[in-house]
Amino acid sequence: MNLLQRLSSAALAAACLSATAQTALAPGNYKPLETFAPLAFPQSVNDFRSASGSPGAHYWQNRASYEIHASLDPAAKTITATETITYTNHSPDTLDVLWLNLEQNTYRMGSRSSAFANGGHRMRTEATSTDGYILSTVELLPAGKAAKPVTAKYVVSDTRMRVELPTSLQPGASTRLRISYHYTVPGEWGGRTSWGKSAQGEIFDIAQWFPRLCVYDDLRGWNTEPYLANEFFLDYGDYSYFVTVPSNFLVSGSGDLVNPDAVLTTVERTRLAAARHSDKTVILRTPEEAAAASAFKPTTTRTWHFVMHNTRDVAFTASPVFVWDAARINLPGGKTALAQSVYPAEAAGQDAWSRSTEYIKDAVERFSNRWYPYPYPNAINVAGPTEGMEYPGIVFDGPAERKDVLFYIGAHEIGHTWFPMIVGSNERTHGWMDEGFNTFIDVYESNDFNHGEYGPKRDGEYAPAKDGGTPADQIVKILADPNAPSLMMRSDLVGDKYRHPVTYFKAAFGLTLLREQILGPERFDRAFRRYINDWAYKHPSPSDFFRTMESEGGEDLTYFWRGWYFENWQRDVAITAATYTDPQQPARSVKITVENRDKLVLPCTLRVELEGGQHIDIDVPAETWMRSTTHTFTIPTPAKATRALLDPDHRVPDSDRSNDAMDVR
Repeated sequence: MNLLQRLSSAALAAACLSATAQTALAPGNYKPLETFAPLAFPQSVNDFRSASGSPGAHYWQNRASYEIHASLDPAAKTITATETITYTNHSPDTLDVLWLNLEQNTYRMGSRSSAFANGGHRMRTEATSTDGYILSTVELLPAGKAAKPVTAKYVVSDTRMRVELPTSLQPGASTRLRISYHYTVPGEWGGRTSWGKSAQGEIFDIAQWFPRLCVYDDLRGWNTEPYLANEFFLDYGDYSYFVTVPSNFLVSGSGDLVNPDAVLTTVERTRLAAARHSDKTVILRTPEEAAAASAFKPTTTRTWHFVMHNTRDVAFTASPVFVWDAARINLPGGKTALAQSVYPAEAAGQDAWSRSTEYIKDAVERFSNRWYPYPYPNAINVAGPTEGMEYPGIVFDGPAERKDVLFYIGAHEIGHTWFPMIVGSNERTHGWMDEGFNTFIDVYESNDFNHGEYGPKRDGEYAPAKDGGTPADQIVKILADPNAPSLMMRSDLVGDKYRHPVTYFKAAFGLTLLREQILGPERFDRAFRRYINDWAYKHPSPSDFFRTMESEGGEDLTYFWRGWYFENWQRDVAITAATYTDPQQPARSVKITVENRDKLVLPCTLRVELEGGQHIDIDVPAETWMRSTTHTFTIPTPAKATRALLDPDHRVPDSDRSNDAMDVR
């Protein structure tokens, strides 16, 4: 059995162990005054955002609620709808206009996103374009039943619309806006929303399907970034939406289905009730029943009514081909929700979608217990033409996914419930606070599910390559790339080459380093839960996150934020000498000199291997390098030392592993 002694350098000094430090600049790029210099966070402390990272005493947030009546025409591939938006101004400012997102306009020929694609897969052609939103009416609804609607003055600019208010919206006041519109649902090239064919019929994954209020906040006022495919930033509100489809269609959507008696058969309602009390997956609509629905030629329609509270968005899927199953989700405090999956019959199977609900149930339960309780009544996984996309309470995945890939993607997409559906960060500017945070939490889910059936997660989303080594070894490629953007770069500027390696992998691994190497699980978990709890259903900035982790974690992390988030620095720490303190008595102690040669500083482990197979581990904290470039540890040993090495388990990145070990002489 190994002798495991984890002693920090401070503890060694306190024990009167000899340590010497040299201040001469070591060969390389490291300059202590650069790495540890004061760091000004981008967003300042004020009445709205506190120094501790929590919302300030006067934090405010506007609210947008929606009632939507929509019809899907499968033959014409169109959505026709009328929405009524109730917008409440909680800000201290008087508003003269409203800005809305019109994301369907991204599919127009000549859209900004088409130019942004520069020949890529989002480039619009005649075959991969629509007319976007066709607005029939845009009206303001004055208060009072007798008041008549007022035609609004508006300007559409690509994927945004500005609506002028005839009467300014005062702090604390609300206004209502009614918009009637229609649009053509894009094909599979739609990316995050589309329709496509399965063996027995068509599937419609409907998202970004109604004009939505832009966020007005204390940091930027109106957030009006054009939609260039870097996801969303939305306010919270209550949603009541009605979807009319042919009578043989099954609709599955965000929130609660509030009229099951009108749209489900008696058998389906009975099975649904059973699923709410079952930890095992219950089939609600069998492949045979789905086949019969697909073959039926309806002449009537049904309207499905869903309600969802305190959410930033809703989406739905509709098709006659769906097999449907569900199981109970057990939540903290005795609460429950329902995990559901809908998929075409050809996707069924125990190595495929027949286990989807099991995966979703497990992920939601573990995320809820580890971080924050799941807030929605349902968690739905959809096998359709839109692959790998998340919305509140519902996620879209691919029918061809199998085994570990289905598990990984399902867990990741439903994990977006926490980031950014609960913690509502701005995905359009800070994608790492969305994708990176979520990738981080689903790494632990992969380790935990069914005793590690699919762990550890190394599926190309958490790591950029499948070439072996630890994540610390794999991240070295990104840190060494002079063209790789920093994490703090605006999301739209991160090209496809770097999106997963930086926005997902580097951001996630940064949290792993913070949890496992810098703060430790106990301090990190408390601070991270505090961040989630404080900013649930609110809009945190990067600075709020940094301040929370420092204040709650009890650590000045300036060196880490600068090197990992604001810069793309490399790390290289070397052993330059390893000798016996007294060559005549080599079993007493050794002197190990380590040298920092590059800008990124991270704590690591120094291991001294002993004869007989034992070893001693010593912490090398970040403070080792605060005023020095080299440090010599004098370490007592119970047996003769044979070798010294840094970071023996490869937990932190190092650009040159060849100088990490040395025989003791």
